[in-house]
Amino acid sequence: MSVQWAGLSPELLLTVDREGGEQLHAQLERQLREAIRTGRLRSGERLPSSRELARALGLSRGLVQDCYAQLQAEGYLVTRVGSATRVAPCAQVPPEPAAPLVPRPRLLADFRHGVPDLASFPLTDWLWATREAARTMPTADLDYGDPRGSLPLREVVAGYLRRVRSAAADPGRTVVCSGYAQGLALTMQALAASGTRVVAYEDPGGPGTASAAAEAAGLTAVPVPVDEHGIDVAALAATGAGAVIVTPAHQWPTGVLLAPARRHALIAWAVRHDAYVIEDDYDAEFRYDREPVGSLQGLAADRVVSIGTVSKSLAPALRIGWLLCPPALLAPLSELKRIADRGTPTLDQLALARLIESGRYDRHLRRMRTLYCTRRTALRTALAEHAPAVRLTGLAAGFHAVAHLPAGTDEREVITAARARSVGLYGMSACRASHAVEPPQLVLGFGDVTERAIGEGISAVGDLLGGGAAGP
Repeated sequence: MSVQWAGLSPELLLTVDREGGEQLHAQLERQLREAIRTGRLRSGERLPSSRELARALGLSRGLVQDCYAQLQAEGYLVTRVGSATRVAPCAQVPPEPAAPLVPRPRLLADFRHGVPDLASFPLTDWLWATREAARTMPTADLDYGDPRGSLPLREVVAGYLRRVRSAAADPGRTVVCSGYAQGLALTMQALAASGTRVVAYEDPGGPGTASAAAEAAGLTAVPVPVDEHGIDVAALAATGAGAVIVTPAHQWPTGVLLAPARRHALIAWAVRHDAYVIEDDYDAEFRYDREPVGSLQGLAADRVVSIGTVSKSLAPALRIGWLLCPPALLAPLSELKRIADRGTPTLDQLALARLIESGRYDRHLRRMRTLYCTRRTALRTALAEHAPAVRLTGLAAGFHAVAHLPAGTDEREVITAARARSVGLYGMSACRASHAVEPPQLVLGFGDVTERAIGEGISAVGDLLGGGAAGP
C-alpha cells in the first residue's frame, strides 16, 4: 500500500552533486528512476511538488518540472491537472515472489491456554482512560521520566495490590515493566549480578520461559517437582539454587494452590539460604471456589520479587506489568530497566492508572469472573456428556484446566487427531522439563473460547478423549 499524504507535500531524500561531471537534471532523473525501480517509491505514491523539491535541493523549479516531464514520457510518472505527480502503476520491476504465507487454520474450537477473552477487552473504557490521561497529563510527563515508571501508576498499582492481593506494596519499590517476560529477564540479570548462579522453576511449569530467561542472564535453570500441595521445598533445597520461580496462587499449569505449610517453608528456605523467590502472580484475580489467596510477597517483602501484569486481566497486547522489588534488588532492577528501554510508554501507564482508580478496572474484572465461570461450567458439562472418562482438575481459579486422560491414551496422537477435526488441543508434556507424555494430560484453556465453541469442540473430539462416539 502506498503512503497517502494529506495537505503538505511529502518529503523525499535525494541528493545532487554540483562538483561532479553529471548534469543536475540527469542526476535527478537517474535517482528517481532507481527509487521507482527498486520499490523505494511504490506504485501510486505521491511525489513532492516541483516547487517543494526545487526548494529542498536548491534547484530551479523549471529543472524539476523538466525532469518530471521526462519521467512521465518514459512511463515512470503520471500527472493530472489539479492533482499531485505520482508513480505510475506499472513503473516498478516486479520483485521476486516471496514464499506464500500459510494462513492459520480456522478451528472449530481452539483450547489455547494463557489467553483471556480478547473480544471482551473494555475498549470503550480504555479509550476513555487514554483521553483522560492525555487531557490531564503534565507536559513534563512527555520527557523520559523515572525508569521505574510513572509515579501515578506506581501509586495506583501499589494501592490496588495492597487492597486485593494483601501485598506489601510500596510505590517507591515498584518498577513498571513491559510484561512478564521483561520483568523476569530483568530479575534474572539482577540476580546474576548479585552472585546467583542457579535458578529453580516448577515442574511442570514453563521450562521454555524460565530456561530462556536464565540462560540469557548466564544462569543455570533446574526443575523442581510440584505435587498436590505445590512446589516440593525439600527438593528445592537440594538443588543449591539461589532463587526459584513459583506460581503460588494458581500453579501453572496444574492449578494447585501452594499449601500454607509450603508457603512458610518456602520463605524459610529463602531466608536460610539468602535466596529469592520470584512470584508469578499471573491470574490471581480469577478465583471461583473461595476469595483470592493473598500474595506470597506480603509474607516476606525482602525475599520475594512479585511480578504482575494486565496480560490476563485485560490483554497481552498492552505489554504493561510491574515488579514489587525487595530493597536489595531495587537499585539494580531500576538501572537495568533504564538500560533496557528507558521506561515503559508513559501514556499507556497513565491510562491504566486512570482505569484502575476510576473503578472501571474492578468492574471489568467482575464481569470477566462471571464470564469465565460460565465457560468453566460449559467445559465441565461438555466433558461429562462426551468424555465421561476424563477427570478435570485445576478449575478453582484462572481460565484453564487440566484434563486427565484415561491410562494408556497417547497424548500426542490425541492432539494430532483432534487437529484433523479442527480442534486445537495442547498437551501437558510441553510443560514438563522432560517432555514426558505420561501420565497423559491436556491443558485446556477456555479463556478465549465461547460456550458454543466449547460444546462443539468437545463434542467433536469426545471419543478421542475417552468418551463415546464423536459428535457431528
